[in-house]
Amino acid sequence: MNIIVKVKDPASGFEGEYTVSRYTSCAEVLKAACIECSLKYEDNPIIGVNTGCVIVPVHEALSADCTITPVRAFEKEGRRIYRHSLCFLLFYAASIVMKERRLIIGHSLGDGFYFSCSDGKPITKKEANELENQMLKCVEEGLEIENIYLQTLKAQKYFSENGMKDTALLLSQQNNPIVDLYKLKDFMDVAYEPIAGNTALLSVFELRTYGNGLLLRYPTSSGDLKKIVPFIDRPKLFNVFEEYKKWGKILKVSSCGEINKVLLSPKAPQFIRLCEALQRRKIGEIADEIARKGAQAVFIAGPSSSGKTTFAKRLCEQLMLMDYESLRISLDDYYKPKAECPLDEKGNPDLECLEALKTDLFRKNMKDLFNGQEVDLPRYSFQSQKTFYLNQPVKLTERTVFVIEGIHGLNPEITSCIDENRIFKIYISALTQLNIDSHNRISTTDNRIIRRIVRDYRTRDTSALSTLQMWESVEKGERKHIFPFQNNADVMFNSALDYEICVLSPFVIPLLRDISPKTGEAYSIARRLLKFLEVFNPLPALDVPSDSLLREFIGQSDYED
Repeated sequence: MNIIVKVKDPASGFEGEYTVSRYTSCAEVLKAACIECSLKYEDNPIIGVNTGCVIVPVHEALSADCTITPVRAFEKEGRRIYRHSLCFLLFYAASIVMKERRLIIGHSLGDGFYFSCSDGKPITKKEANELENQMLKCVEEGLEIENIYLQTLKAQKYFSENGMKDTALLLSQQNNPIVDLYKLKDFMDVAYEPIAGNTALLSVFELRTYGNGLLLRYPTSSGDLKKIVPFIDRPKLFNVFEEYKKWGKILKVSSCGEINKVLLSPKAPQFIRLCEALQRRKIGEIADEIARKGAQAVFIAGPSSSGKTTFAKRLCEQLMLMDYESLRISLDDYYKPKAECPLDEKGNPDLECLEALKTDLFRKNMKDLFNGQEVDLPRYSFQSQKTFYLNQPVKLTERTVFVIEGIHGLNPEITSCIDENRIFKIYISALTQLNIDSHNRISTTDNRIIRRIVRDYRTRDTSALSTLQMWESVEKGERKHIFPFQNNADVMFNSALDYEICVLSPFVIPLLRDISPKTGEAYSIARRLLKFLEVFNPLPALDVPSDSLLREFIGQSDYED
């Protein structure tokens, strides 16, 4: 049986149509179209293929009529494939160099991924050099990375025998007879995103020791994509991840298979209580630090869907328990009407920029309050796009703490109007430590996207498609207005809960499934999210405490206005 495959290559302007046998690979079709699949990263090579519905490896077999477009390493989706392929190559190198130790992927850190060993012992510079040399040897040899299918029972046996028991556990929980794997020589691994077809493509990376582990660094979109930019350390962010990893050890859960097992057991309610208790304890510790410093203005900032609002309200409660009068102020109440906001490059109101706020009014309000005056603070209605007042003036006393939250909360343009000795700064984000398995991490960005889809659909009747289509703009604003100031924080708070994906998945999966293949990139993102969401067992929302930060997204929170 034959199929018709159309080829479109924006890089060269080529368009063609080919009749080929069913199950012909994308690479063979590209070869027939005389589109060169270069094996040099510096040439911006083809690293994957867009089939019109989803991004697939170059060796993917085509089973139906379709249009394919090469995905190159310097493109957005190509860079994602490149990063995950580097991780696969590192694990292959570790299977040779560190046979007696098990390498585990952790969190992202700047322009890299952090790895550690399961035994908790430091990775030495000698080991790091040996790993890097093994990776470079593979690059030089140009080894093919195959995409294969294996019976699930055989895959379970392979992973169990090779020390990857969390992967074997997860496979045992899925009702699939066959598993999709990637293979390099005798090494096999599961990957939830496409992997490059040849090691020769993976020549640009840096491997360095960091903490007790390793940083695998890759080219960034903001720098020269043909080289690694100088390293910028983020010790505060790293320490938050390390603290959360310790929480994982307390809870005895670090992977999807383990949490699926716990949540199906009688220990599930206790596990949820422990997750919430650890988060409450951290908020209590932050309140103690605020009191020790004698701060009276607490600024909270973080990216979209980090849980700023609920965190601020819970922190206010904690301060009240310490006999403080806490007053929450939202920077959203200082927004200008859309007509007065600066425009972005597409001509739309840029609500992410600092200039969209009435910063002069905020600074005046703070100056008056800290000079002992009474101030009637503004409120802003996004529906009418008007500022209004409640005629309820407030005044600063010795026991007053203002808790001020908003995306620009750590920007010096906002905070500099108050004496630094009276300020405490908090950065908040959902920094999940939970992995799918030891070789596949859950992106903190994906975690926030899922939260945002669920909340937007519930509170704004916004479709998952609309949320995904606007996410690139949200990320751009975060990179420009939030992330550069995160190191200004006195403390960082992790709002992620180990069990939250299990709760969010029943809400978000139907919304993602509703996205049509006609939507292009949004459909591809939806398919990627669904692939990892479907390995988590669902957990009923009824099991979530009413004061949980997670309730900000799924609803029925004690803190809803």
